[in-house]
Amino acid sequence: MKRGQRKPSKSDSDVYGYAPPGNRNSESVSTSNVVVNHASRGGAAPVPNSIGQQQAVPSGAALAPAPAPTAAVESLPMFRDVPVSERQHLFFRKCQVCRFQFDFSDTLKMVREKEIKRLNLVELVDYVQSGSGKVTESNQEEMIQMISVNIFRCLPPSSHEHTGSENIETDEEEPYLDPSWPHLQLVYELLLRYVVSSDTDAKVAKRFINHSFVLKLLDMFDSEDPREREYLKTILHRIYGKFMVHRPFIRKAINNIFYRFIYETQRHNGIGELLEILGSIINGFALPMKEEHKLFLVRALIPLHKPKSIGMYHQQLSYCITQFVEKDNKLADIVIRGLLKYWPITNCQKETLFLGELEEVLEATQAAEFQKCMVPLFRQIARCLNSPHFQTAERALFLWNNEHIVSLIAQNRNVILPIVYEALENNIQSHWNQAVHGLTVNVRKMFQEMDFKLFEDCQKQYAEKQAHAKEAEQQRQLTWQKLVDAAGPHQIH
Repeated sequence: MKRGQRKPSKSDSDVYGYAPPGNRNSESVSTSNVVVNHASRGGAAPVPNSIGQQQAVPSGAALAPAPAPTAAVESLPMFRDVPVSERQHLFFRKCQVCRFQFDFSDTLKMVREKEIKRLNLVELVDYVQSGSGKVTESNQEEMIQMISVNIFRCLPPSSHEHTGSENIETDEEEPYLDPSWPHLQLVYELLLRYVVSSDTDAKVAKRFINHSFVLKLLDMFDSEDPREREYLKTILHRIYGKFMVHRPFIRKAINNIFYRFIYETQRHNGIGELLEILGSIINGFALPMKEEHKLFLVRALIPLHKPKSIGMYHQQLSYCITQFVEKDNKLADIVIRGLLKYWPITNCQKETLFLGELEEVLEATQAAEFQKCMVPLFRQIARCLNSPHFQTAERALFLWNNEHIVSLIAQNRNVILPIVYEALENNIQSHWNQAVHGLTVNVRKMFQEMDFKLFEDCQKQYAEKQAHAKEAEQQRQLTWQKLVDAAGPHQIH
């Protein structure tokens, strides 16, 4: 889909804007034996549980009562095998069993207990999803505590922390796949089903899914496992839709993650997913737009163009930026000047991304806003036209394939042609790439047909400038020769 995110269909919920992720049934893959608690990846301290393993409890989290000590995880009956009157008590006991933590890096260890936990989680998911019985408030609290114990944990060190590598373009690296995912997935599924269930009363649930819970959920977006981030994205968006009281807090918390990423770490695995959520949120902003939202654009979204790792999330960022301009076209000048502020100087691949985003923004730009920024904009485009990197030059020339942009250029040709004429002539005379040469000839011809007199004036000015430059070069050579002659033949080596 255009700009990296599909538009919500009528079949989707109007509140949420997109369907749950499509890869939730993906196969679990265990590829790592490394399970490390690392200070920079969370502030949790390991606490022993009742079966000998250690479980990570996030800093600041209240410890829920631990299950009674037992030699093995207790096998429990299925919901359908007990009377309806006993199901709430069974629900509580299943949540207690699912608190147990295991070492999933060893596939041969405690196989029976792991399977019991898995079956109980499947039962809990089915029970909540089916709506066969309303879960009591005390059981809701117990369930959220169990979910917290399982998902809020220390994340293992990032790959660059293992190797010391500074390479942040990780597209070609294999993503880390958490060996505990078969169980984690069920826990996330349970949380998702609870949030989206029509039986879940937001007024009651907000006592358990509170600000502390949301902050810890946001911390998990730094997981390297893409399957986990996909679930987190969907769950957080559903929470945003259901719990209106949390909306300002969620936006502010995401802002803070962006600020830290931009100005401190420049490393975070979940920026793309957070931007996807914001893309849907921005889509629902009411007009006139609040000042808070405009500040978010200026202080967070535009500076996200600065980090070197922009390629990892640029598609989602471009969508968010364009949504702002489409909502309020008066923001076009702010956005374009912001792009120019962070325009890359030596990174040609990043420059090509910027040109693609610029085209999207210009498509939504009206003439009045275009005129405010066209001079610095086309000075930058002229530099891109002469880029020795053929993809950058080619992408800049492709702007003239867009009808709306060409119409804006045509309305302001008296200003724009004198800025870009020299760059066009330089390409025709000396650019090494044949495709760039051919595209430049087409653009030059377009300007010639647009306004022949203006084109001739620019041609004349260019010829005069070249003549002056040649004359200045000759004068410089003469001056140098006089110095050589004055120094004498034995002084110059």
